[in-house]
Amino acid sequence: MKLHELRPADGARHKPTHVGRGIGSGLGKTAGRGHKGQKARSGGGVRPGFEGGQMPLQRRMPKRGFNNKFRKEIIAVNVEQLNRFEDGATVNPETLLAARVIRKTGDGVKILGNGNLEKSLTVQAQAFSKSAEEKITAAGGKAEVI
Repeated sequence: MKLHELRPADGARHKPTHVGRGIGSGLGKTAGRGHKGQKARSGGGVRPGFEGGQMPLQRRMPKRGFNNKFRKEIIAVNVEQLNRFEDGATVNPETLLAARVIRKTGDGVKILGNGNLEKSLTVQAQAFSKSAEEKITAAGGKAEVI
């Protein structure tokens, strides 16, 4: 097949409909808009969601929820996820990001105590849960708040 042999599939292309071009076209005179009325006028019709003056669905539904614009996005990391680092390593939000433990640092990282820690690590984070701090120190590491 060559470039000049390419053709669109049968039925893929339609001729544009020319309306208001005489009685023989089938779409002459009123051009498929019917007689009079709002939709027959130029610029006529109603905006999306308009229900003829009835209270629109969007306004009939109750409002739900609240978005706090001052919300802090804290990323949670469990101590068991820290086992992938080598013994004696310093773990901070940047190293967690590089090791793909977390996808983004957000407004801070909090270390939680789920699981067991088998390695001695110096962990630097914005916050620690009590159990996480205990497990890090029990494993011979340090928990530093930054």
